Amino acid sequence: QVQLVESGGGLVQAGGSLRLSCAASGRTFSRYSMGWFRQAPGKEREFVSRISRTGSPTYYADSVKGRFTISRDNAKNTVYLQMNSLKPEDTAVYYCAGDNSALGLRMMTYQYNAWGQGTQVTVSA
Repeated sequence: QVQLVESGGGLVQAGGSLRLSCAASGRTFSRYSMGWFRQAPGKEREFVSRISRTGSPTYYADSVKGRFTISRDNAKNTVYLQMNSLKPEDTAVYYCAGDNSALGLRMMTYQYNAWGQGTQVTVSA
């Protein structure tokens, strides 16, 4: 099973950008479909985006479609989340997650079997 470590969070003004990274240990990263989730205070963890083992296809929550882009570099064992046009409602702890299946869109937390510790993203108005 892969171990996941997120980085790249921080404080940004509305309209700004951040790029999150998630580094995976182990030799099996390319066997994992990867996802990003987020959890705001007092709310449940929600799906943000997903990328297949090969990098295509990708999926997005409606709330981030057109603003966020997920990508991966299997040679570097890393998945990224480029976040543009950030809004205060994007404020949350962002988690990357691994799913060792090749199935399509999976939006539920229980469908992922590896999780990072999370990175805080704060967007000020």
